[in-house]
Amino acid sequence: MRKTGETRFVCQACGHSGPKWLGRCPECQGWNTFVEEKTPGEPGRKARGGNGSGAEIEWLAEVSGSDADRKDTGMPELNRVLGGGLVPGSFVLIGGDPGIGKSTLLLQAAARLSRKSPPVLFVSAEESPSQVKMRATRLNLPLEGLAILAETRMEAIEEAILKLKPSAAIIDSIQTVWAEAMGTAPGSVGQVRECAGALLRLAKTHGVALFVVCHVTKDGMLAGPRTLEHLADCVLSFEGDRHHLYRILRAVKNRFGSTSEIGVFEMTGAGLKEVADLGSLFLPQSETSAPGRAVSACMEGNRPLLVEVQALTAHAAYGMPQRRAAGLDSNRLAILLAVLEQRMGYHLSASDVFLNVAGGLLVEEPAADLAASLAVVSAFKDSPLPRTVLVGEVGLAGEIRPVIHMDRRLEEISRLGFKKCVIPGENRKSLSTTPPGLEIEGADDLAQAVRLVFG
Repeated sequence: MRKTGETRFVCQACGHSGPKWLGRCPECQGWNTFVEEKTPGEPGRKARGGNGSGAEIEWLAEVSGSDADRKDTGMPELNRVLGGGLVPGSFVLIGGDPGIGKSTLLLQAAARLSRKSPPVLFVSAEESPSQVKMRATRLNLPLEGLAILAETRMEAIEEAILKLKPSAAIIDSIQTVWAEAMGTAPGSVGQVRECAGALLRLAKTHGVALFVVCHVTKDGMLAGPRTLEHLADCVLSFEGDRHHLYRILRAVKNRFGSTSEIGVFEMTGAGLKEVADLGSLFLPQSETSAPGRAVSACMEGNRPLLVEVQALTAHAAYGMPQRRAAGLDSNRLAILLAVLEQRMGYHLSASDVFLNVAGGLLVEEPAADLAASLAVVSAFKDSPLPRTVLVGEVGLAGEIRPVIHMDRRLEEISRLGFKKCVIPGENRKSLSTTPPGLEIEGADDLAQAVRLVFG
């Protein structure tokens, strides 16, 4: 039991606490993550962060609430990721790299939501009202029904929400908000936990939907204790490269919908533009074939997406060859190269190998293994691949394993004008119908796939 006014040291990464400062956290093994935290000194202070006292037992069958209660944010891609719209009283946490467009996305959503369900409150804890107004004007957003509050003190934010009674509120960001009851600096573990608990109580007791912006660490994880993610109803990750046009909004956790959906946005001078039809978004713009280029059909959420995988091999100038991957897991690349050398006889141990997914997209599913493998073979042989789509997971024995949602992938392949594709043999056997005009070949292992593609 912690005493009133006691000083503790808390890890900013995992929330582990101890009576003294440690250079390395014994729980998460992080270095220099401990910060000093003091327990509030007011005697008799009640714990915060719950749903309030006096809650009554209810029969679940008699509890009201359905999907019809969801609010339209005015952005179909955001609605898709949220599970169909914004649920009243939900606590939505959104994170992403600095400058990726989190504030722009939420300002656009707030402006459109304020037209359908006014009022909406935008709490700017990092920018002044004039800065937010300049951005809204530049984006040509409707401002009727949208209120703004430039405040970092949690008590003042609570009072404003209770006074205005908005349908939704945006907090940008939780790391700069502080509570008077805590004796630590904004952004510390205690402050983040205390403010998040207060916001959660507001959302659940007054039915206010909250969007809370959270910073990320160098590793791309949400900053602050892991309990912040546990408190949230929905955790969104805004991904992309600031040097590329496209951004992907992905649901890491969602209590009101699926985590397999994504939203795609294009960064333009007029803000974030939604991309409803992904189509050939990440495909090569020219028909010219070159060694080391292969096309795969991946699933992003419930939508198929065709991507170009590029490979380059070169003689290693130094004793230790380089293996670099952008858009694919580097560990996965190492496995594929080992399979190609051990099972297929390609001597890649003396070559530098570089792999890239065009357009800055991050591909996580193993269905791109076959395209990545044959792209490396094409670059190594200096022989271009024909216009063929390659789909399949590669095992350690060189076998090509089946993947899910093959029917959807084939429909998208045919829609975009491809005439031939190579898929796992098991998937080929289980197909009931095939799109007209599409030649589908089944391959059981890498050797068979190489013969089918290169002849």
